[in-house]
Amino acid sequence: QVRLVESGGGLVQAGGSLRLSCAASGSIFRINTMGWYRQAPGKQRELVSSITSAGSINYADSVKGRFTISRDNAKNTMYLQMNSLKPEDTAVYYCNINARGWLDYWGQGTQVTVSS
Repeated sequence: QVRLVESGGGLVQAGGSLRLSCAASGSIFRINTMGWYRQAPGKQRELVSSITSAGSINYADSVKGRFTISRDNAKNTMYLQMNSLKPEDTAVYYCNINARGWLDYWGQGTQVTVSS
């Protein structure tokens, strides 16, 4: 019954900005971390940013200073604000919630394409 739905992806020019949203529906208990992952063609899926239930935030070195992760508990929504986008940011971005330390929920992914 749990579903994560991403939105906000699209085609943008280098240097532009984009905000991704992840809306969660259904009951999710004992959330450990929430985060954004991405996977580019020919590459493995990588962690972009994460936030723990206690509020601790981590960013991949490649996006530090450009991306900002946030959440709105009242709306059950997580966001990824992406600024100063680069062509190498092009990937499918996935929303993830880890619950109970062993249970992972994933969104369907949203395509982000950054042109030169």
